[in-house]
Amino acid sequence: MYQRIGYLFVLLCSAAAIGWAADEAKEQQTPLTLSLRYRESIDEQSPLAHTLHRTEQWQPHKTALIICDMWDTHTSHNAVLREKQFAPRLQEVTGKLRDLGVTIIHAPSGCMDTYAEHPARQRAINAPQADSHPKEINAWCYSIPAEEQGEYPIDQSDGGRDDDPADHERWVETLKKEGKNPNRPWTRQIDVIKIDPKRDFISDVGSEVWNILQSRRIDQVMIAGVHTNMCVLGRPFGLRQMARNGKNVVLIRDLTDTMYNPASKPMVSHFTGTDLIVGHIERYVCPTITSDQIIGGDPFRFAEDDRPHIVMLVAEREYKTDQSLAEYAVNPLGKSFRTSFVYADADDKNDLRGIEVIQQADLLMVSVRRRTLKTDAMQLVREYVAAGKPVVGIRTASHAFHLRDQEAESGYAAWPEFDAEVFGGNYSGHHSNKVNPQITFAPITHPILASIDRTPFESGGSLYKVSPLAKGATVMLTGKLEGAPAEPVAWTFHRDDGGRSFCTSLGHVKDFDSPQFRELLGNGIRWALDR
Repeated sequence: MYQRIGYLFVLLCSAAAIGWAADEAKEQQTPLTLSLRYRESIDEQSPLAHTLHRTEQWQPHKTALIICDMWDTHTSHNAVLREKQFAPRLQEVTGKLRDLGVTIIHAPSGCMDTYAEHPARQRAINAPQADSHPKEINAWCYSIPAEEQGEYPIDQSDGGRDDDPADHERWVETLKKEGKNPNRPWTRQIDVIKIDPKRDFISDVGSEVWNILQSRRIDQVMIAGVHTNMCVLGRPFGLRQMARNGKNVVLIRDLTDTMYNPASKPMVSHFTGTDLIVGHIERYVCPTITSDQIIGGDPFRFAEDDRPHIVMLVAEREYKTDQSLAEYAVNPLGKSFRTSFVYADADDKNDLRGIEVIQQADLLMVSVRRRTLKTDAMQLVREYVAAGKPVVGIRTASHAFHLRDQEAESGYAAWPEFDAEVFGGNYSGHHSNKVNPQITFAPITHPILASIDRTPFESGGSLYKVSPLAKGATVMLTGKLEGAPAEPVAWTFHRDDGGRSFCTSLGHVKDFDSPQFRELLGNGIRWALDR
């Protein structure tokens, strides 16, 4: 008897040792190094936010990937086409994460009958019960308290389908011929994404997913799939539920897609609609990452998404361009461009937080007034310009990095020659703020002016003194005050580095009420990009 007890004791000790060794091996796994992008309000009163990054180390065995509603088909033909584009990339990410030890949960909602006997489905059903479940874990989550601070950015009340009507009718007929319900045609997960019967889980039930996470002591969750503004956010296993119930959750922002129709407000491109939803998520729900952080290469981009990326540096308090440009970035730029904003810190006006995004810019727009930048930040600006990339400046850009007769503080840098070198300008002050100039168009033929109503108009701000412009500048508009010489107020400039610049001393908040100015600015952007 004693021998048996001793034998059992040895077995128990051996099992414990094996368990401890396994746990130790897990802890010694190479962690995933992730750059989490998030939004942080500039201050308590501002509707604007900094776009920032923080680095985190995630242990694979404490991490799960949830693949949301990557169905075999959909009611929207365009949604199917976009899903098929990024599904191979998501499969690659899934395989890499699985190999690293990350738990993979496939969640094709409404398709559980298809997988009733699948080992991965049975594994989810039989996962150990959690000690407790969050309230309403099996329900859709339409909002969390943090979202009440902001305004939801798109109108999806029409269901978000962006199919051409004729194409949609053909798609409906195709689904009917295949014996599928056009209003609910999905039956399984898309075949491109493989399910490992020995390791993976299949579930669309919130409490089951919670059981899996808790039994495996998983605190960190990645979610990818469709559709960002609906299922990915709202499902019982979606971003909102994970965030409000204490999981460290991220969206893989390049492996998702929205249900958004550009005919609905704010009437931007489909891809800008996705960007707006991602921005909402980053500010009010959770951070995001990109797939290249897991498998290398570049982030995924849809083939039809040819929008140039405009980065706007905004740091001035005189003309409210933080507000006017934020609106302008949606209407009209949201139809054709992707925009990112870099704002000054509320406590340090010379700290343009998140300026690293300039390295990803196709065009730099500058609305800055008399700031110095941290030395490394100014170097980023100089490197961008030196690369011959396009620059657009409005209003105070002529004295963006010039402190008059002051010197930059230690650790900060000025660029007094920015106006002359980048815009070919010669800013030397402005006329009275009490008198607004009359703006007239130059009698020339130029792509920037081709479509604009050339009726003279009044500017909302004072007239800047910028003459004489450098060789290589071409004047588009001039401003005139009684008793003073005319001054250029908009011009193009071919820089020595080969880049194109467009500059305008217009940009007062009232100027954005002018259709002529709004069109001028858009045309200047397109010209600078050579589009």
